[in-house]
Amino acid sequence: MIKRAFLPAIVAAALIGFVQPAGAATDPGNIQGMMSAFPSGPDHGMPAGKAGGDGADYTGAPDLQVAISLVTAGGAPGSFSIAKALGVLAGQDIANAEIAKLTKQYGKARFTSYVIVQNFAVNDAVKVATAAGVKFPEPNLTGADLATKVVNAGLLDGAYYEGYMLDHAVSNKVHEAVMNDIDAKYGTVADANYHLISNQAHYDLAQALGLKTVQLAPYH
Repeated sequence: MIKRAFLPAIVAAALIGFVQPAGAATDPGNIQGMMSAFPSGPDHGMPAGKAGGDGADYTGAPDLQVAISLVTAGGAPGSFSIAKALGVLAGQDIANAEIAKLTKQYGKARFTSYVIVQNFAVNDAVKVATAAGVKFPEPNLTGADLATKVVNAGLLDGAYYEGYMLDHAVSNKVHEAVMNDIDAKYGTVADANYHLISNQAHYDLAQALGLKTVQLAPYH
Protein backbone atom coordinates (compact mmCIF):
# COMPACT_ATOMS: atom_id res chain seq x y z
CA MET A 1 0.00 0.00 0.00
CA ILE A 2 1.25 3.50 -0.81
CA LYS A 3 2.20 5.39 2.34
CA ARG A 4 0.28 8.57 3.05
CA ALA A 5 3.34 10.80 2.89
CA PHE A 6 4.09 10.19 -0.78
CA LEU A 7 2.56 9.96 -4.25
CA PRO A 8 3.59 10.06 -7.89
CA ALA A 9 4.34 13.31 -9.63
CA ILE A 10 1.06 13.39 -11.50
CA VAL A 11 -0.82 13.04 -8.20
CA ALA A 12 1.36 15.20 -5.98
CA ALA A 13 0.10 18.39 -7.57
CA ALA A 14 -3.59 17.62 -7.62
CA LEU A 15 -4.78 20.11 -5.02
CA ILE A 16 -2.62 23.03 -6.12
CA GLY A 17 -5.60 24.62 -7.84
CA PHE A 18 -6.86 26.10 -4.61
CA VAL A 19 -3.70 28.20 -4.22
CA GLN A 20 -3.10 29.13 -7.85
CA PRO A 21 -3.39 32.83 -8.70
CA ALA A 22 -5.66 34.04 -11.46
CA GLY A 23 -4.13 33.32 -14.86
CA ALA A 24 -1.90 30.57 -13.51
CA ALA A 25 -3.17 28.12 -16.10
CA THR A 26 -1.08 29.90 -18.74
CA ASP A 27 1.55 31.71 -16.67
CA PRO A 28 3.85 29.64 -14.41
CA GLY A 29 5.10 32.74 -12.66
CA ASN A 30 8.54 34.26 -12.30
CA ILE A 31 10.79 31.49 -11.04
CA GLN A 32 13.99 32.67 -12.71
CA GLY A 33 15.62 33.88 -9.50
CA MET A 34 14.40 30.90 -7.54
CA MET A 35 16.31 28.54 -9.82
CA SER A 36 19.56 30.48 -9.57
CA ALA A 37 20.94 28.15 -6.91
CA PHE A 38 20.55 25.13 -9.17
CA PRO A 39 22.88 24.17 -12.02
CA SER A 40 21.64 24.96 -15.50
CA GLY A 41 22.76 23.93 -18.93
CA PRO A 42 21.93 23.46 -22.61
CA ASP A 43 19.53 20.52 -22.21
CA HIS A 44 16.21 22.41 -21.87
CA GLY A 45 17.74 24.47 -19.08
CA MET A 46 19.37 21.50 -17.39
CA PRO A 47 22.89 20.09 -17.28
CA ALA A 48 23.42 17.40 -19.88
CA GLY A 49 23.50 13.70 -19.10
CA LYS A 50 23.01 12.20 -15.66
CA ALA A 51 23.69 15.57 -14.01
CA GLY A 52 20.33 16.77 -15.37
CA GLY A 53 16.72 15.68 -15.38
CA ASP A 54 16.78 13.63 -18.58
CA GLY A 55 19.63 11.32 -17.57
CA ALA A 56 20.17 9.87 -21.03
CA ASP A 57 18.27 9.24 -24.23
CA TYR A 58 16.28 6.04 -24.59
CA THR A 59 15.66 5.45 -28.29
CA GLY A 60 13.87 2.11 -28.19
CA ALA A 61 10.17 1.45 -28.71
CA PRO A 62 7.88 3.27 -26.26
CA ASP A 63 5.64 1.51 -23.72
CA LEU A 64 2.34 2.88 -24.96
CA GLN A 65 0.40 1.02 -22.26
CA VAL A 66 2.21 2.98 -19.55
CA ALA A 67 1.62 6.17 -21.52
CA ILE A 68 -2.11 5.75 -22.09
CA SER A 69 -2.75 4.42 -18.57
CA LEU A 70 -0.95 7.45 -17.13
CA VAL A 71 -2.93 9.82 -19.32
CA THR A 72 -6.23 8.09 -18.59
CA ALA A 73 -5.63 8.36 -14.86
CA GLY A 74 -6.15 12.09 -15.35
CA GLY A 75 -9.03 12.02 -17.80
CA ALA A 76 -9.64 11.73 -21.51
CA PRO A 77 -6.54 11.93 -23.74
CA GLY A 78 -5.78 15.56 -24.48
CA SER A 79 -7.77 16.82 -21.46
CA PHE A 80 -5.55 15.74 -18.59
CA SER A 81 -6.78 16.70 -15.12
CA ILE A 82 -4.41 16.27 -12.22
CA ALA A 83 -7.34 16.49 -9.82
CA LYS A 84 -8.98 13.51 -11.54
CA ALA A 85 -5.73 11.56 -11.51
CA LEU A 86 -5.60 12.14 -7.77
CA GLY A 87 -8.81 10.21 -7.21
CA VAL A 88 -7.71 7.34 -9.45
CA LEU A 89 -4.20 6.87 -8.07
CA ALA A 90 -4.04 7.96 -4.46
CA GLY A 91 -6.86 9.93 -2.87
CA GLN A 92 -6.96 13.39 -1.38
CA ASP A 93 -5.25 12.62 1.93
CA ILE A 94 -2.11 11.31 0.25
CA ALA A 95 -2.05 14.29 -2.09
CA ASN A 96 -2.29 16.75 0.80
CA ALA A 97 0.72 15.20 2.52
CA GLU A 98 2.98 15.29 -0.51
CA ILE A 99 1.83 18.73 -1.61
CA ALA A 100 2.80 20.09 1.80
CA LYS A 101 6.17 18.36 1.58
CA LEU A 102 7.03 19.54 -1.93
CA THR A 103 5.69 23.07 -1.36
CA LYS A 104 7.86 23.40 1.73
CA GLN A 105 10.87 21.96 -0.07
CA TYR A 106 10.66 24.11 -3.22
CA GLY A 107 8.37 27.03 -2.37
CA LYS A 108 4.89 27.82 -3.60
CA ALA A 109 5.90 29.60 -6.83
CA ARG A 110 8.14 26.81 -8.08
CA PHE A 111 5.65 24.12 -7.12
CA THR A 112 2.85 25.98 -8.91
CA SER A 113 5.03 26.27 -12.03
CA TYR A 114 5.75 22.56 -11.85
CA VAL A 115 2.03 21.74 -11.81
CA ILE A 116 1.23 24.00 -14.75
CA VAL A 117 4.08 22.72 -16.91
CA GLN A 118 3.33 19.11 -16.03
CA ASN A 119 -0.31 19.44 -17.09
CA PHE A 120 0.80 21.02 -20.35
CA ALA A 121 3.41 18.30 -20.95
CA VAL A 122 0.86 15.49 -20.62
CA ASN A 123 -1.65 17.13 -22.93
CA ASP A 124 0.99 18.14 -25.45
CA ALA A 125 2.48 14.64 -25.55
CA VAL A 126 -0.91 13.24 -26.51
CA LYS A 127 -1.30 15.92 -29.18
CA VAL A 128 2.15 15.37 -30.68
CA ALA A 129 1.89 11.58 -30.61
CA THR A 130 -1.58 11.56 -32.17
CA ALA A 131 -0.43 13.91 -34.93
CA ALA A 132 2.44 11.51 -35.63
CA GLY A 133 0.00 8.65 -36.11
CA VAL A 134 0.60 6.84 -32.82
CA LYS A 135 -2.19 4.36 -31.99
CA PHE A 136 -2.61 3.87 -28.26
CA PRO A 137 -3.95 0.62 -26.78
CA GLU A 138 -6.81 0.40 -24.32
CA PRO A 139 -5.51 1.36 -20.85
CA ASN A 140 -5.25 -1.49 -18.35
CA LEU A 141 -3.00 -0.17 -15.57
CA THR A 142 -4.04 1.83 -12.53
CA GLY A 143 -3.14 2.59 -8.92
CA ALA A 144 0.05 1.16 -7.44
CA ASP A 145 0.60 -1.11 -10.46
CA LEU A 146 0.72 1.91 -12.74
CA ALA A 147 2.85 3.89 -10.28
CA THR A 148 5.42 1.08 -10.13
CA LYS A 149 5.57 0.85 -13.92
CA VAL A 150 6.11 4.60 -14.20
CA VAL A 151 8.94 4.57 -11.66
CA ASN A 152 10.65 1.61 -13.34
CA ALA A 153 10.36 3.30 -16.75
CA GLY A 154 12.40 6.22 -15.44
CA LEU A 155 15.24 4.25 -13.85
CA LEU A 156 18.75 4.79 -15.19
CA ASP A 157 21.58 3.24 -13.19
CA GLY A 158 19.22 2.97 -10.25
CA ALA A 159 17.98 6.59 -10.18
CA TYR A 160 14.74 8.02 -11.51
CA TYR A 161 14.94 10.61 -14.32
CA GLU A 162 11.77 12.25 -15.62
CA GLY A 163 13.08 12.61 -19.15
CA TYR A 164 14.15 8.97 -19.33
CA MET A 165 10.65 7.95 -18.24
CA LEU A 166 9.09 10.12 -20.95
CA ASP A 167 11.34 8.52 -23.56
CA HIS A 168 10.08 5.10 -22.47
CA ALA A 169 6.43 6.20 -22.36
CA VAL A 170 6.06 8.19 -25.58
CA SER A 171 9.42 7.84 -27.40
CA ASN A 172 12.43 10.13 -27.41
CA LYS A 173 11.14 11.92 -30.52
CA VAL A 174 7.81 12.85 -28.94
CA HIS A 175 9.48 13.72 -25.64
CA GLU A 176 11.88 16.14 -27.31
CA ALA A 177 9.06 17.76 -29.27
CA VAL A 178 7.14 18.31 -26.04
CA MET A 179 10.18 19.78 -24.29
CA ASN A 180 10.65 22.18 -27.19
CA ASP A 181 7.01 23.23 -26.85
CA ILE A 182 7.49 23.80 -23.11
CA ASP A 183 10.58 25.91 -23.78
CA ALA A 184 8.67 28.01 -26.31
CA LYS A 185 5.61 28.51 -24.09
CA TYR A 186 7.09 28.73 -20.58
CA GLY A 187 10.87 28.99 -20.97
CA THR A 188 13.75 26.66 -20.19
CA VAL A 189 13.79 27.58 -16.49
CA ALA A 190 10.23 26.30 -16.06
CA ASP A 191 11.09 23.21 -18.11
CA ALA A 192 14.08 22.45 -15.89
CA ASN A 193 12.02 23.07 -12.75
CA TYR A 194 9.41 20.56 -13.97
CA HIS A 195 12.04 17.85 -14.41
CA LEU A 196 13.75 18.65 -11.13
CA ILE A 197 10.62 18.40 -8.97
CA SER A 198 9.42 15.34 -10.89
CA ASN A 199 12.66 13.56 -10.04
CA GLN A 200 12.10 14.23 -6.35
CA ALA A 201 8.41 13.28 -6.39
CA HIS A 202 9.02 9.97 -8.15
CA TYR A 203 11.84 9.15 -5.76
CA ASP A 204 9.39 9.77 -2.92
CA LEU A 205 6.92 7.47 -4.61
CA ALA A 206 9.49 4.72 -5.06
CA GLN A 207 10.30 4.77 -1.35
CA ALA A 208 6.59 4.62 -0.52
CA LEU A 209 6.13 1.63 -2.81
CA GLY A 210 8.96 -0.17 -1.04
CA LEU A 211 11.37 0.20 -3.95
CA LYS A 212 14.19 1.04 -1.57
CA THR A 213 16.98 0.52 -4.08
CA VAL A 214 15.76 3.47 -6.19
CA GLN A 215 18.14 6.42 -5.85
CA LEU A 216 17.51 10.14 -6.00
CA ALA A 217 18.82 11.76 -9.18
CA PRO A 218 21.40 14.55 -8.66
CA TYR A 219 19.03 17.05 -10.25
CA HIS A 220 16.34 17.37 -7.61
